[in-house]
Amino acid sequence: MDYHEILISGFGGQGVMAIGKTLAEAGMYEGLNVSWLPSYGPEMRGGTANCGVAIAKGEIISPIVLEPDYLIAMNLPSLDKFEAMVKSGGAIFVNTSIVKHEVTREDVRAIYVPSMEIAAEIGNPRVANMAMLGAFIEATKLLSYDTIVAMLKAMFTGPKASLVALNEEALKQGAKCV
Repeated sequence: MDYHEILISGFGGQGVMAIGKTLAEAGMYEGLNVSWLPSYGPEMRGGTANCGVAIAKGEIISPIVLEPDYLIAMNLPSLDKFEAMVKSGGAIFVNTSIVKHEVTREDVRAIYVPSMEIAAEIGNPRVANMAMLGAFIEATKLLSYDTIVAMLKAMFTGPKASLVALNEEALKQGAKCV
């Protein structure tokens, strides 16, 4: 792995920023250079939100993601807006719980993840983003699954420590979609 850019987009409240921050933290944990640049729409919850993540062995020139290798589209406006930006040979991850359209490009890999259904089956709708992250980690192998779990354990401590198992189950179920 030399240099990879990831764009994660969806509605506020879908955990878009959490996916990006987890990837950035995991990259640092693995000794890589990372950048994480959030962008919010006019509202925090329900408005548009996206973030760009760069993960590299070498120097990161800019935190702005203009030609992502990977797109995680948690809603249709995100797919519509950013599909054309993905580099040829890249991959687009689509939340089929909301997005009923298929990726139109043939020069990228499309990975369809029913993240909200996975979260509902697990028993908590708030882990849909972790299902998508599990699919991303499985498909790209950019970072270690064990590192992602370590990040969850670092994030959820004290009274929230019980959330680690729930989020880890979501990761595993999302990975099965690949």
